[in-house]
Amino acid sequence: MTTLNPTETTPDSSSLSRGTDYESLAARFRPIFARIAAGTLEREQSRALPYEPVEWLKSAGFGAVRVPVAYGGAGASLPQLIQLLIELGEADSNLPQALRGHFAFVEDRLNAAPGPARDIWFQRFVAGEIVGNAWTEVGDVAIGDVITRVSRDGERWVVNGEKYYSTGTIFADWIDVFARRDDDGRDVIAAVRTHQPGVARSDDWDGFGQRSTGSGTTRFENAHVSEVDIIDFSTRFKYQTAFYQLELLAVLAGIGRAALRDVSLEVRARRRIFSHGNASSVAKDAQVQQVVGQIAARVFAAEATAVRAAAASQRAYETRFGDDRQAEHDANIAAELDSARGQVVIADLILQATTKLFDALGASATSESRRLDRHWRNARTAASHNPLIYKERIVGDWEINGTEPPYVWQIGSGPVQSQVAA
Repeated sequence: MTTLNPTETTPDSSSLSRGTDYESLAARFRPIFARIAAGTLEREQSRALPYEPVEWLKSAGFGAVRVPVAYGGAGASLPQLIQLLIELGEADSNLPQALRGHFAFVEDRLNAAPGPARDIWFQRFVAGEIVGNAWTEVGDVAIGDVITRVSRDGERWVVNGEKYYSTGTIFADWIDVFARRDDDGRDVIAAVRTHQPGVARSDDWDGFGQRSTGSGTTRFENAHVSEVDIIDFSTRFKYQTAFYQLELLAVLAGIGRAALRDVSLEVRARRRIFSHGNASSVAKDAQVQQVVGQIAARVFAAEATAVRAAAASQRAYETRFGDDRQAEHDANIAAELDSARGQVVIADLILQATTKLFDALGASATSESRRLDRHWRNARTAASHNPLIYKERIVGDWEINGTEPPYVWQIGSGPVQSQVAA
């Protein structure tokens, strides 16, 4: 394994993750994806969290596919990561979303300056350790405010606060916590170990879809964090918003592939026909074939769009280590816009596909034992992140006025509206 000189600030090209042979990479994980898929329906019916599947992925090195080869990873490009996540999403759409925070933290470390602090994270990823997410605060928190605090407690640094939508944290070894320092008011990322008394994780996510992503509440009560793992948020990788959205695009495309798989199997196995149908079997009915063909085309377009959108973020990653700041700036704009464009069309494509499958199967497809509705519910849930209407406006504003997209955005309480007397 290659170790860079700690004084270097720019890695050579061999230590960047520019891509590998995709089929060889995917072949490592496809048997695991098949094992995961075999238990997905049962987990859906019992709302069981996928602890064991996560362990299978960790043991196989899935969390290190973006780590450069020189450091023991697979060196996958971002389009290749998205393609892998789509395949995983076909097996169980909860899993790529549960790993969203992990891969975002990996991406941040890939963009960090070379040195011992970064290299130890690469070692952790290669060893199978994964990172969860704890950014969002709910309740009476104003836009721009951060209630979770990092403060000094004697010789230690500690984290106190509460987060919701802690996707994947319940499976993780570390948590990527967005917080504010008490001493100087700076926003930071605190990388907190999960296995300590000061961290409490709850599976209280109550959404009607993506039920097994582990997206519940995380509480921090004097949770210890090492000073070296308190990272200034201003150094966060610039295309992070695009990256987070790309992971959701992979989730949606994976859902589409699963819906196409299931509708094809159901049609092939169906024996009952309608008297006013077009053939002696549903599988040979031209109109049913047309519906499945429409679904297949939508899924194809969604998958191709997701992988294409990821190419812009890969360029942003690579230009980060060049010497052309304008090229890096332009690449970050393209990354954000391409992920937004992809979001707008993919959400529509997959929501249509997961609805159309019932046109091929009829009322029996609504059986609880099949849970085919999970594809629409999961797609609707994933598509509800990061409101589409704002992304459409952002893209339109760029096309008309050349207005740069926002790279970071927050959610919180707005100003109190005054009552106007009648």
